[in-house]
Amino acid sequence: MHNILCIKWGTAYGALYVNRLLHMAKRHMQLPFRFICLTDDATDIDPEVEIRPIPDVAQPQHNHLSPWRKLAVFSPDLADIQGKTLFLDLDVVIVDDLTVFFEGFDDLTIIENWTQPGRGIGNSSVFLFRPGTHPDIFQQYQSNAENISRHYGNEQTYFSQQITDLKYWPKHWCRSFKFHAIPTWPWRLIQTPRLPEGCRILVFHGRPNPDAAIAGAYSSWRKFYRPAPWIADYWQ
Repeated sequence: MHNILCIKWGTAYGALYVNRLLHMAKRHMQLPFRFICLTDDATDIDPEVEIRPIPDVAQPQHNHLSPWRKLAVFSPDLADIQGKTLFLDLDVVIVDDLTVFFEGFDDLTIIENWTQPGRGIGNSSVFLFRPGTHPDIFQQYQSNAENISRHYGNEQTYFSQQITDLKYWPKHWCRSFKFHAIPTWPWRLIQTPRLPEGCRILVFHGRPNPDAAIAGAYSSWRKFYRPAPWIADYWQ
């Protein structure tokens, strides 16, 4: 069995995001798979989703709402999840076949972070791993959370640099809405964001989220972009 795994905590992303991720995965996966969500609140989540509690993760005192909780996926508590597991952030948009992410790749494969090329750092929006195979990542953090979080800054930098043979997806498979879909200045004033060629998963890291991208909601004129209504064809 192949697995697709996500994590939801707090109120930033509701059940809608989990349900849409499930529906997108079902449309774009040709292999049988389990869809698992680690969450502290399963209200309104589709009954097809396998719900599991989030393993306890030490939270740094200076940022208790930080993404460090994502390290729960490396907890020994999840070692019973067998097989290749594709972790997906809740706010990604799947636009093409996911099957290829399971073929020819093994533990651990990730996006090369677009802002840090050549530095051995992944973007953890999309990564493949085998649960239970990296308990050291989780255990080391648990025993020294405050120092590790201050030294590395975020969870993806930390766990990327604990993997000696980190591998990356082909660059065109996972693209950033902000970096690769929105035209550069001044063309973004008149051109609609476009789906990057060869993209399979469009990543919405930071802001905007998919709903804001569809509407063209931006936080300042410096970050202006035109509405991208085509996203709604995929994000459902």
